[in-house]
Amino acid sequence: MFKTLGNAWKIADLRKKILYTLLILLVYRIGVVIPVPGVNAAYIAESVGSYTALEFLNLMSGGGLENMSIFALGISPYLNASIVMNLLTIAIPALERLSKDGEDGKKKISKITRYVAVALGLIQAVGILWGLGSSAVESTDLFNYITIFLCLTAGTALMMWMGEQIDQKGIGNGISLLIFTGLVAQVPGQAISLISATISGELSILAFVGVVIGVLLIITAITYVDQGERRVPVQYAKRVVGRKMYGGQSTFIPMKVNQSGVMPIIFAMTFVQFPAMIAQFWPNSAFYTWYTKFLGTGSVLYAVIYAVLIIFFTYFYSQIAFNPVDVSKNIQQYGGFIPGIRPGKPTSDYLTRILTKLTLFGAFFLAILAVIPTLFTKVTQLTSTFSATGLLIMVSVALETTQLLEAQMMMRHYKGFLN
Repeated sequence: MFKTLGNAWKIADLRKKILYTLLILLVYRIGVVIPVPGVNAAYIAESVGSYTALEFLNLMSGGGLENMSIFALGISPYLNASIVMNLLTIAIPALERLSKDGEDGKKKISKITRYVAVALGLIQAVGILWGLGSSAVESTDLFNYITIFLCLTAGTALMMWMGEQIDQKGIGNGISLLIFTGLVAQVPGQAISLISATISGELSILAFVGVVIGVLLIITAITYVDQGERRVPVQYAKRVVGRKMYGGQSTFIPMKVNQSGVMPIIFAMTFVQFPAMIAQFWPNSAFYTWYTKFLGTGSVLYAVIYAVLIIFFTYFYSQIAFNPVDVSKNIQQYGGFIPGIRPGKPTSDYLTRILTKLTLFGAFFLAILAVIPTLFTKVTQLTSTFSATGLLIMVSVALETTQLLEAQMMMRHYKGFLN
């Protein structure tokens, strides 16, 4: 990865893109420490450590929530809006047609997603402040509340814009890189907490070594599975067009083991954390007592529900990322076929069987990956950046960005060769 970055830095065009991306990420990190006016930051920072749901939001915002900064909501509203739009695209025929309407359709869906994200950001801002109560603000007058809500919502909109700017003028996926930067920024603090706990005797040396080895094993497993793919061979028949002959070459369809990436974990986490957030706002209620006893973080039932939701959403997003019917039609349209498989429905059925097997492995891998760090939290009492979601995002984004840089360099190499 470092070798790739070094080679990319030598190319003027890529160097400008890398510098532009780093500038946007620097602006994001500065925004994380700029507090919203009119809030009681000390009280909010203390409350974040008391609520599991808020700890997760703080993790995803790169520490912005505990600072109650302009980027306190992070990019979570946009992620939730994307999830909602993906679901609605399947459920509503008009949106499904729009998604298949080429580049114009995608632009319209992206525009709708932005509006939904802003609305969700406003709702989330109102919900958090309402749940934390009047102690979270310096003044309870209406103008102060409106100012806070507008600042938080505008921060979400600004983060969406920054992500799009990285997509257009920088390197990598903008939204993923913003989340990646927020998580990486918290790694030193988490490492210091872990070392301090070991020095003070709260954590044994054996447990510390076990945690380090466990993190390294998880990173290795994520890398191995993220890079894993099944290559389905495709043969294209020769065809004559005018006086020229086309086709006749062999290629393959790369089917990744983990088609859906980190989205199933994020969506499952949203589902299991939503009732927790509601319950923790009324700590003296019967619902909170029942929830803590049977569905609290670390309980067996919580882990089972979490794992089942991850498996479900892995299958759901795999169908979105790879549609066997569309792939089969494209192969047949260009005169291709899978050796030993007839074109058309037999090809789509064959690809579906392969996708189902790969998704089954990927789903169980994500479920195990998500449940294991719960044991880490119970042992160390640390809400860690080294959680399944954090590690999966960091490793996946690093690999994806490296691959994009390699592709950019390869494209320029061939362009120079042809010129």
